[in-house]
Amino acid sequence: MRKKIISVLLILFLSFVHQSGNTQDQKQRLKIFVDCSNTFCDMNFVKTEITLVDFLLDRLAADVHVLITEQETGSGGSQYQLIFFGQNTYNKLSDTLRFNTDPNATSFEERDLLIKYLKLGLTPYVVRAGSGNGVTIEMKQKEGEKVSSTPAAPTRDPWNYWVYRVGLNGHFDADANYKSSRTTFNLVASRVTEEWKIVFEAYAGRNSTTFNVEDDLGNEEKIKIRNDDYTFEHYLIKSLAPHWSFGYEVGLSRNSFSNNKSRALLRTGIEYAIFPYKEVNTKYFTVSYLLDARRNTYFDTTLYDKTSEMLYGHGIETDLSFNQKWGTIGFGAEYHNYFHNWKFFNLNVNAEVDIRITGGLSFNIYTSASLTRDQLFLPKAGATAQEVLTRRRQLASGYSLFTSFGINYRFGSKLNNFVNPRFN
Repeated sequence: MRKKIISVLLILFLSFVHQSGNTQDQKQRLKIFVDCSNTFCDMNFVKTEITLVDFLLDRLAADVHVLITEQETGSGGSQYQLIFFGQNTYNKLSDTLRFNTDPNATSFEERDLLIKYLKLGLTPYVVRAGSGNGVTIEMKQKEGEKVSSTPAAPTRDPWNYWVYRVGLNGHFDADANYKSSRTTFNLVASRVTEEWKIVFEAYAGRNSTTFNVEDDLGNEEKIKIRNDDYTFEHYLIKSLAPHWSFGYEVGLSRNSFSNNKSRALLRTGIEYAIFPYKEVNTKYFTVSYLLDARRNTYFDTTLYDKTSEMLYGHGIETDLSFNQKWGTIGFGAEYHNYFHNWKFFNLNVNAEVDIRITGGLSFNIYTSASLTRDQLFLPKAGATAQEVLTRRRQLASGYSLFTSFGINYRFGSKLNNFVNPRFN
């Protein structure tokens, strides 16, 4: 009997020691929160490729908060920025990594690069957490590759940073009583460097819609609608200083929906950035002032008895965004009026807030509103009921408003390590 009691106590002791060891190992596992609220991350892939850490749903409970942002580059690729915020016992350890993707890179190649830099950034934290034995770092020179002791020369681009894009797109939708098609063509030539942004763009689009309807006598009638849209734009932006830039835009356009037979536009302006432009990934605040002149020719006589007119105006624009580990705030506003009569103005305001208040509590709201008092292009004859229902003509509207909001609370387990694609 005595031996049995000793055996049971020994088993319980060993079980306690084993459980304590597991608890200690779990405590040493690095806890991270990956924040991809401003870009797309394949988190299933991330979790299957990085298994040495715990992924948390609560940013405040994590040892490391990884904020991932993305900006488009001049060539059409992307620049990713990974900001590693150390928290709790790692609050003195922070870092920022950046990498660029090729404009022709597939999503498979992009996510591989993202994993590579995510692993690089997490390595110092994993080592400090005592899990360095699970990390393998390979730094091998490729066979036949020579290492130069002199700094690499700037890359010579045979295209001189010019990028060209050509696109032809189509859409078709039909049923027994309805048929719609849309065809668009666009051609873009652009050159973007730190000092210059130069863009030429041509666009052509055609919408064709056919409705089969019956009148009161049961006779079938076909209603055919066609809207054309042609645009050519060129703009140039010059960097003047870390906070200043200057630019101009010229454009030609034609749009039957807006009673626009032809429009020639010249616009120029100056912009001031409250924060240096290089900080665009985390904070951005600009104010710009613009002057414009436009020559409009209309399909139909307008409300103000014009078939063509020359208009001069000015405007001010502001754009604000903060992308921090507590969330995102964005605000934009635009105002424009014509000099010949200041009652013809347009004001647009939009705001977006997505904040993690605490733990699993988050709040988001998006709203946009506009006051429209400058629809000088509206035809005097107005629009027929048929044109209204088929959206062939733009209608007078003094304002527009849109808003959406939500509040979410998550509770329960903070761990988010598992990937289960069954019945997805």
